[in-house]
Amino acid sequence: MIEVRIRPERIKISGHARYAEPGKDIVCAAVTALTQTLIKSIEELTDDEIEYSISPGRVDINHRNLSEKSKTLVDSFFIGVCLIADEFPEYVRVL
Repeated sequence: MIEVRIRPERIKISGHARYAEPGKDIVCAAVTALTQTLIKSIEELTDDEIEYSISPGRVDINHRNLSEKSKTLVDSFFIGVCLIADEFPEYVRVL
C-alpha cells in the first residue's frame, strides 16, 4: 500500500501499491507521475525552495512559506492522489 501524508510543511509518500508486477503497476505509476510533476512544477514554475529526497518506495518533500502558486500546485497534487485513492482504496491511502 502507498501511504501519502500531507502536513503543513511536509509531504511524505511511502510504500508500494503492489497492484501489478513492477513495470506494469498503473497505480504506482500514477502516484509517481503526480509526485514528480509536483516537485518539478514547484522548482520550475515558482521561486519557492523545497528540499526533497527520492528513493525506491519513498519520497520526502519539505517546504516552508510556500507562495500561493505553490500552494495551488500542492492542492492539485492532493486532489490527484485523492482521486487515485478513491479509485484504488486497497492500494493508496491518504492520511
